[in-house]
Amino acid sequence: MKKVSLIFLVLLYCFAADAQQKTYAFKIVPLGVLGGADESNLSAYMLAPAGSDEYICLDAGTLNAGLAKAVNNKVFDLPKEEVLKKYIKGYCISHSHLDHLSGLITNSPDDTSKTIYALAGCIKTFETHYFTWQSWANFGDAGESPALKKYHYETLIPGEEIPLANTTMTVKAFELSHSNLTSTAFLIRSREDYLLYLGDTGADATEKSDRMQKLWQALVPLVKSHRLKAIMIETSFPDEQPDKTLFGHFTPKWLMAEFQNFATLCGAENLKGFNVVITHLKPPQYKINRIKAQLKAENKLGLHLIFPEQGKPLNF
Repeated sequence: MKKVSLIFLVLLYCFAADAQQKTYAFKIVPLGVLGGADESNLSAYMLAPAGSDEYICLDAGTLNAGLAKAVNNKVFDLPKEEVLKKYIKGYCISHSHLDHLSGLITNSPDDTSKTIYALAGCIKTFETHYFTWQSWANFGDAGESPALKKYHYETLIPGEEIPLANTTMTVKAFELSHSNLTSTAFLIRSREDYLLYLGDTGADATEKSDRMQKLWQALVPLVKSHRLKAIMIETSFPDEQPDKTLFGHFTPKWLMAEFQNFATLCGAENLKGFNVVITHLKPPQYKINRIKAQLKAENKLGLHLIFPEQGKPLNF
């Protein structure tokens, strides 16, 4: 009888462990989580399906320093140089500001051949400002001659889903307003599950835009069917920042106002406990502390707010 009970407990444990593993669709390794002037910790997130090492990098402000922290935290059992070469299969770059792509530029000599996914305006800036022989070297497959063709430029068309090369994931791009630039939201799909990453942007009310509203409308069926596992979205300044100096960014007040708009479309009950990863907080630390406190105080919808840390993985 004891033997039967022991077997039953072992089977139950295995079933529970397997069920727990299946609850996750994605894993994220933050390589950089801040906005602002700390070049060692700028926006960059490795994303892969659960159980896979085929990552896409969502923005690439910091690579080397973030990979070093992840290796030190035992996230990877390879040296950081090998993680860069073998595990990162491509880059989704939301817009052309340096704090979202400088790590890609500076690490390009040691990288392997990959694809850069971005909207047309961002790719044009790569061709004319970053991967040129006056500023660096042309590692792209377009622009100044000679083109070294290490990176292939893949121009994203808003609303069209395409596969992410050398992964099992797909991406669909949505345009975002970011002051004088067009930024990007990347909707990543793995099988039937989704995750949304937004580059820098602000509320429609401050940006004089309807792009957030259009994005929310596209997400409604995914939220209602519980297929959208998380939203990664920026909050750069505390509420004290005047609207006229937001320059295409969110404050806690404006972020929660946008989520209220989203709740009107999808139902507030569908957002209670929903995973929202807050990105791009700008130093100094006392302002970051204020942003976090204000977000928590103004979170009337009961969102599950997550503040990522460099080199510490997340699962959704």
